[in-house]
Amino acid sequence: MGEVEETRRRIVAAAYACMARDGIASTTLDATAREAGVARATVYRYFPGGRDELIAAAVTDQVAAFFARLREDVGDPQDVTALLERGLVAGRRRLAEHEVLQHVLQVEADRLVPQLASVMPIVMGVLRDEIAARLVRERLRPGVAVGEAADLLARMMLSFMGTSGCWDLDDPAEVRRLVRGQLLAGVLAD
Repeated sequence: MGEVEETRRRIVAAAYACMARDGIASTTLDATAREAGVARATVYRYFPGGRDELIAAAVTDQVAAFFARLREDVGDPQDVTALLERGLVAGRRRLAEHEVLQHVLQVEADRLVPQLASVMPIVMGVLRDEIAARLVRERLRPGVAVGEAADLLARMMLSFMGTSGCWDLDDPAEVRRLVRGQLLAGVLAD
């Protein structure tokens, strides 16, 4: 990693540290510069859009890190059923255990949600592609299009990770019933 990329990474990490400690509303360019050990002008050089651009970069970086760790948790299951089951369990657990995210959602959701809205289409695209890659190897019900099914399943996965409703995603048997009896029931052939 070159010096330019290392400095940018350090500034983004510092912004996240400030957000985690002080909240999004209280994260400033000055505090971020101090945390990163750089001048305020350096922060502006890397983030000419100022605070909003910096906050967006920190949120995007953390979302990417979250999903990279989730990918490690899930591994590389060959079939769509295992991907969904492992993904739901690991995703829900990671969300519940993410202390900074849980705190920010409770006290500053109005500031976080717009930041997440800008990065979620990318997350959706990656998840949709992962699901589609496995669906093409499955026997699908007549009339089921891989792309449409993958899109729906990706949306449902993210939705259940965020709010599990009446499903206990800590119970493997219940996750199996949800995935096989609900999510994939209209997609996979019997």
